[in-house]
Amino acid sequence: MSDTARSVVVIGASQTAAVAARTLRRRGFDGGIVLVGDEPHAPYQRPPLSKELLEGAADGSDAALLTEQWCRDNAVELRLGTPARRIDTAAGAVELADGTTVPGDRFLLATGASARRLPDVAEDDERIVHLRGLDDALRLRSLLRPGGRLVIVGAGFVGSEVASTALARGVRPVVIEQAPVPQARVLGEEMGAFCADVQRAAGVELHTGETVASVRTGPDGVVVTTESGLRVEGDAVVVAVGAVPNTAVARASGIAVENGVLVDERCRTSVPGIFAAGDVANHRHPVYGRWVRVEHFDNANKQGMVAAKNILGRPAVHGDPHWFWSDQFGLNLQHVGHARSWDRLVVRGSVAERDFTAFYLEEGVLRAAFAAERGGDVMAAKELIARGAAPDPARLADEDVDLAELAGQADEAAAEPALAGGK
Repeated sequence: MSDTARSVVVIGASQTAAVAARTLRRRGFDGGIVLVGDEPHAPYQRPPLSKELLEGAADGSDAALLTEQWCRDNAVELRLGTPARRIDTAAGAVELADGTTVPGDRFLLATGASARRLPDVAEDDERIVHLRGLDDALRLRSLLRPGGRLVIVGAGFVGSEVASTALARGVRPVVIEQAPVPQARVLGEEMGAFCADVQRAAGVELHTGETVASVRTGPDGVVVTTESGLRVEGDAVVVAVGAVPNTAVARASGIAVENGVLVDERCRTSVPGIFAAGDVANHRHPVYGRWVRVEHFDNANKQGMVAAKNILGRPAVHGDPHWFWSDQFGLNLQHVGHARSWDRLVVRGSVAERDFTAFYLEEGVLRAAFAAERGGDVMAAKELIARGAAPDPARLADEDVDLAELAGQADEAAAEPALAGGK
């Protein structure tokens, strides 16, 4: 394999793929670039699917990431509507489902993730929507009629955004969540209870601690029954219970897979010349010191850029703390970091007034933060998390303390050992 990339094939015409293609061209790469996608659509943004596009304020073109004109001007070929089967590393080519091949000497897996399915739930029923792609969002939008009733299984951020959008369209949402509170695994009980209060106050019929037993459809709607005997009727149902990484191509290509495609801090897989990024990548994160796979817009962007730079032989590391946001029920919610476990929660501001930041500490070290209407706090927390800072909890909670100042102090503390060692 040559040390210099001459042609790059990206499997998955996704957000990650679009960012990688743009980065390659901006960094002066003049070789071939081919994006292979199983959807018929050119790369598009997914965050609007549960918000602007579902509201009817946008169409599919508004979410486009790469226009046909840009692809022509930058010699980027799109091979859409034909899934990839595997990468033949010996031949230096990607095998497609239609029997054709796409040659290359560097490959990027950006295959993303698919919506997790409930057992025994039909995949082809028009009234059951697994919201993951553009066509899913357009179909769901056609089902949202004022005065109607929408059942949503899962109170994560996607399910909550759909509930918020449904309310704005005059549809009554009923949300069924298996955990005791929404987002329990990520946010914990206290912040999950805050999310539940927000939903109920907005008019959502929220049922927690309920496991779906069956989903039945008929000519007039759907009926969802839980194991406790709860029976909920609606015009349609959205299943929003997470996603599963699309690893079939990686497995068929002999690439190491475990909860996604395993990659190092440079987005390199176990096979030389093959990279992975975005929702499908289980990334060895240098800040957290463990494998982490997340399904966030910002992560897809950052990893797409890092993968492209490394494809070009320019070493780059993805070490930013994970960050994502959600707009729902008139609130901007943001989360940064990755707290697998925490032993202390420090709140700055007022939860009752929906204007606060919650900091998650593990043995004194700041690992994550969750905020309502406080984007500035989140960006400061991001800096602290990246530095492995252990800020004074009292100062974190004190509104008079500038969080940016705490980040500066963390820098000074980190520099002291180096200065002492140089004497």
